[in-house]
Parts: sequence; structure tokens; C-alpha cells
Amino acid sequence: MATPEVLWAQRSNKTEAAKNFIYLTISVPDVQPSKLKLDITPTSVVFAGHSDSLKKDYAVTLDLYDEIDVSASKTNHTAKNVELVLRKKELKEEFWPRLLKDAKKVHFLKTDFDKWVDEDEQDEAPEDDLGNMGGMGGMPGMGGDMASMMGGAGGDFGGIDFSKLGGAGMEGMGGGAEEEEEDDDDDEMPELEEDDEASSSKPAAKIEEVN
Repeated sequence: MATPEVLWAQRSNKTEAAKNFIYLTISVPDVQPSKLKLDITPTSVVFAGHSDSLKKDYAVTLDLYDEIDVSASKTNHTAKNVELVLRKKELKEEFWPRLLKDAKKVHFLKTDFDKWVDEDEQDEAPEDDLGNMGGMGGMPGMGGDMASMMGGAGGDFGGIDFSKLGGAGMEGMGGGAEEEEEDDDDDEMPELEEDDEASSSKPAAKIEEVN
């Protein structure tokens, strides 16, 4: 029997019970309600279920660091996972130092960075606390910044805005460069002719001297 991945995050509050809880996500997809067992006690969470898509049985027992209020806790079973909001029993300003009673690290337990906020930044978090890491979605925006930086670099090329030229503009620039080279060749041609005339006149002069 396999152990599912478990993600967790938390909030703490000394005066408001509704803001004093544990986020818990048990990641097992496609578990039919009839094949799901979830037992929540004041000190533990026990999960067992069969994933139809993965064709595996999963089970995990979590002995919690401290007590929770079972009656005030909530569960949400989706096609992707089982989500729980476990209400901490003791109102406390400080975070739990860890989720589990045992301090030993376990490979299946990970921090849910989509929901996590630092203890001293809880007041700044949105009420629903979902999508807190949405700023990371700004990563593609970095691509836009890079594009503008590249556009700025166009100033090194005679102030040409490459973003407006497009591929055709680049080809046009290439054609212009070839024309310039051809013009340079034309300018050099008269010099070659002069050299030919000069070289042909010299032997003639030598012949005259011999005669």
C-alpha cells in the first residue's frame, strides 16, 4: 500500500478561532467516495483510499503535533485530492513548530507553498488565503521585461527598434548591407583600372628605353 503526498500550511490567531487552523491536502486523484475512508480525531488524521486512475491503494496516518477541534474542521473531496481545514483547539499566536507529533522528517510531507505565509505576515494575507503565491505567476512577466530590455539594446544599433521591424525588417537590413558592399566594390573598380593602365604603361616605357 502506497503513502500519498501530503501538503500542509497553517494560520494562527490568539483571539479569532476561525483564523487558527491547519490546511491539509492529501494528494490522491480519482478516489470514489465508496472507496474513501477518512477518520479525524482530536489528535490524528487517518486516510485510506483507492485511486481508480492510478490503480493503487493509498493510506496514511498523521499523529498531529497538538489537538484540533474536530467539530469545527472541514473537508472537501475533489477529483484530485482530499482537502481539509483543521481548526486548532488552542488559540495561540505562535505557529505550530511542525505538523506531526514526531519531530522526525517524513518524505511524503511537504509544505504547501500555495497557501503558506510567514507567521508575521498573516495579517497581510487575503481572507481566503488561496492563490497567495499568485505573484509567482508574474514569471512570464519577466519575459516581457527581457523583451523591453532587448528593445532598449536596439539603441546600440543606430536607434533601430527591432520589435517594430520584425523578420522582414531584419531581412531588409541584410539587403541594405549587401548593397553597401556592392557600392564599395564599385568605388574600388576605378582604382583597379588605373593600376592596370599604370602597369601596362611601365613595360612600354622600358621597351622604349631599350630601343
